[in-house]
Amino acid sequence: MSVTTATPSPQLFRPDHRSADALRQVRITPHYVAMAEGSVLMESGNTRVLCNATVEQGVPSWLRNSGRGWVTAEYGMLPRATLTRTARESERGKVGGRTHEIQRLIGRSLRSVVDMKALGERTIILDCDVLQADGGTRTAAITGACVALALALGKLVKAGTLKNSPLKQMVAATSVGIVDGNVLLDLAYEEDSRAAVDMNVVMLANGGLVETQATAEHDSYTRAQLGQMLDFAEKGIQELLAAQRTILDQAG
Repeated sequence: MSVTTATPSPQLFRPDHRSADALRQVRITPHYVAMAEGSVLMESGNTRVLCNATVEQGVPSWLRNSGRGWVTAEYGMLPRATLTRTARESERGKVGGRTHEIQRLIGRSLRSVVDMKALGERTIILDCDVLQADGGTRTAAITGACVALALALGKLVKAGTLKNSPLKQMVAATSVGIVDGNVLLDLAYEEDSRAAVDMNVVMLANGGLVETQATAEHDSYTRAQLGQMLDFAEKGIQELLAAQRTILDQAG
């Protein structure tokens, strides 16, 4: 079986002059919205996602009287988050397939790090709203929402509502891909739009993988390239996890 692979570009130029395995500048601003139990503005380069955590009493009907909690997510993009205006999904009368897919990914990722029994019959909703999109919105949403979740659970512990935080560990995510034959970490839109392979990786603090989504948009990729993409993603996610820990330590 033949496999098509692109020849790496002899000289690598990225829009922001990063090396191939470098993240964009990361900024995490906690308590961005005062009313939410947990709130974070997550910025990755020019991508900005507002992540708010809401704690509600009760769980979906299929979980009632189970003693277990639930964590779910909603994702949306503001009309002018992109270069041209995108109509609100409420105007179209339904949530699009892409939005459903991203919401489910965020929800799965965050549920993987919460002890639902310790949470009790409470629901935590993570609202992830894209203020500005320049690639990697879903991975930025996961990384920021985990910090918002940690802040919300910390408030429950401080209030005496919970004895200990049900958060077992942190989770973060990043994108990686192959552009002009080069494996690149944390793709900006300009790179993502012409990537031959696009991949999203969600990883736990202990190194466990929650999700890997790798798609060949144009050319196929080799197992060696897959390994390099995972190596780049792990490096980037470890840096994101360190940034999360720093913000949570500063936030008290």
